[in-house]
Amino acid sequence: MSATAGQAQSERSLAERLGLKAGQVVQEIGYDDDVDEELRGSVEAVTGSELVDEDYEDVVDIVLLWWRDEDGDLFEGLTDAMFPLTAGGNIWLLTPKAGRDGHVEPSEIGEAAQTAGLSQTSSISAAKEWSGTRLVAPKVRK
Repeated sequence: MSATAGQAQSERSLAERLGLKAGQVVQEIGYDDDVDEELRGSVEAVTGSELVDEDYEDVVDIVLLWWRDEDGDLFEGLTDAMFPLTAGGNIWLLTPKAGRDGHVEPSEIGEAAQTAGLSQTSSISAAKEWSGTRLVAPKVRK
């Protein structure tokens, strides 16, 4: 296997752990100089397109929300992140891992998510310094 093929496999596995697929539109909110560039590159490699920013004015399939403790009210951040989501879309809340600057306590995530009407479906190690929490809106019964 070439180094390039190995790198591509590594990139795919990061984004695939988030359940991302080719063709999805992914919006990134909360970008700063501390985000994980490998994860960002992986998302772009798997989806086949660049991440869209906070000013994107159409619907998106996934929101990557980079959030640090000092970023303000998490409930408000989650509420804002839900606005552009298409039906069936989800939010990946990316927070610094425990022991790192900006860490957000899981209890705070759970409370803010529940208040915003979101359900936490999984948590993963999304990157070296970042944890990922998948949040979804409940399905509406017809």
